[in-house]
Amino acid sequence: MGFVAFAYGLFVYLFFLATFLYTIGFVERIPGIKTIDSGPTGTVWTAVIVDVVLLGIFAVQHSVMARPGFKRWWTRYVPSSVERSTYVLAASLAVALLLWQWRPLPNVVWAVDNQAARTLLISISVLGWVVLLISTFLISHFELFGVQQVFQRWRGTPVKTLAFKTPAFYKYVRHPLYLGFILAFWATPLMTQGHLLFAVATTGYIFVGIFFEERDLIAHFGDEYRSYRQRVPMILPFLPKQAKTKPTAPLRPKS
Repeated sequence: MGFVAFAYGLFVYLFFLATFLYTIGFVERIPGIKTIDSGPTGTVWTAVIVDVVLLGIFAVQHSVMARPGFKRWWTRYVPSSVERSTYVLAASLAVALLLWQWRPLPNVVWAVDNQAARTLLISISVLGWVVLLISTFLISHFELFGVQQVFQRWRGTPVKTLAFKTPAFYKYVRHPLYLGFILAFWATPLMTQGHLLFAVATTGYIFVGIFFEERDLIAHFGDEYRSYRQRVPMILPFLPKQAKTKPTAPLRPKS
């Protein structure tokens, strides 16, 4: 069963990788594939409804399956070694559905004609993808996408508990991975209505996700993460440090 779990986890990782690379092409409008501004067209409201539903499917799947309570329930039915791979598979399927069924809204919101400015915006977007990818390796790329867990199951080695650490980008922002997404989605010389809908919805979801993720991190790491949150900005680097708040007295139950 260990080898089967490893083969499953490896397949899921390769599927995720293909989906991730296609997403880059989708957002960056790479010629020869379906992009954020190509595909079947219809009425504006039909496109908006379909696109919002697709974004909602991803958001619900991503949020619900990431919560510790769901994981505790889910691992009653699936081995803990493949829990993360199954989460990655579900997320990748949700993204693949979005890429497949996305309806374009091609009306232009802004267009940058100056070549230097266009090059700068495209470079910032590419930088976002690079920051995103590097950030995953800084915190354990293969654990994040489930490969480490299934490999350890195959080899029969115990799962290592990751210690709290803040390497490289994490010394300047708490969520460089999400910063990478924001740069990649917003830095574009051509912003259409469809691209704007995608960028607004995903950015909104990022901040909702940060709220829940930080709540889970505080529950796991306690004061260590609280101290980190006071020292380091959430998304934008080099912001002033957060002021320390005085602890409040605990509420006492009414007698």
